[in-house]
Amino acid sequence: MFKQLKARIVFTSLLVFGVIAIGTIGYILLEEYTFLEALYMTVTTIATVGYGEVKPLSDSGRVFTILLIIINIGVFAYAISSISSFFLDGHFAEFYRLNKMKQRIARLNNHVVVCGFGRNGKEACATLKRHGIPFVVIEKDESAFNDHDFGDVLHYIVEDATHEHVLLESGVQKARALIATLPSDSENVFVVLTAREVSKNILIISRASLDTSVSKLRRAGANNIIMPDKIGGAHMGSLVINPDVNEFIDLVTGQSGSSIHIEEISMRDLKSLHGSTIKELNIRHASGVNVVGLKKSDGTYIINPEVDLDLEQDMKLILLGTKEQMDRLKKMN
Repeated sequence: MFKQLKARIVFTSLLVFGVIAIGTIGYILLEEYTFLEALYMTVTTIATVGYGEVKPLSDSGRVFTILLIIINIGVFAYAISSISSFFLDGHFAEFYRLNKMKQRIARLNNHVVVCGFGRNGKEACATLKRHGIPFVVIEKDESAFNDHDFGDVLHYIVEDATHEHVLLESGVQKARALIATLPSDSENVFVVLTAREVSKNILIISRASLDTSVSKLRRAGANNIIMPDKIGGAHMGSLVINPDVNEFIDLVTGQSGSSIHIEEISMRDLKSLHGSTIKELNIRHASGVNVVGLKKSDGTYIINPEVDLDLEQDMKLILLGTKEQMDRLKKMN
């Protein structure tokens, strides 16, 4: 939007300077004016301010002046219609809205940057919206944002995500995570590499189409790599083998639209609950949330841990509960 306005202003300015240059050169050649006299005569002519001639004009000079006035009328009419259409067609309101959005993006912190607003990108954004996590979408195709149902929570930038300045504009250096869902694996590699250079600690999740791209994305700095086609096919096959189990997994992961959530929380964030074991923390009694797993500091997991297991500050608890139960637990900390 802003680029279109800038292009119109630049083109109109070039036309005006072109008319001034033609007029100045014409008066010098036809009337043997000095440069200053020719420039003065040109400006007063195209500005229609009504000052007298610098020197009496010859017939050819008068004809040239008439043509200069006619050309200037055309240029002036184009300039007025071009600039005014930007305001009358609603482009200015859209430009103002995008500028306000850019200011809101600059104030975001601990958000998620989603590169690409295709099928995968929209699903990722829908999940983030359900969990109340702020996000910024980078998509170069502006039409992708038509008829979306994300409301005011959608912050987006219409640019190419492979450019470093665009990632910086999205606040990637302050973001908690980046999700790369661009259709091209090579573009995703470039985004991941750039994001990792900007932020060493950011969580990077990337989409991949080819098996050969997985190792490249790993080397570029991606923490997790998702292959939608492979996951989708495997899920279809597992629905045949264990349909009830997989439906239950869809239920607890929120894919079926239920209010049941699986979330993680660090032991360091449990400020209001005290204890060295799960039993002593008494999370179930306090909030209704169940502890279904643990992630140790070395990255290993313990599924369905014993209630008497000794806990460490570097551990993360994997919790299962409804949205209301999760909210209750969060309010306690």
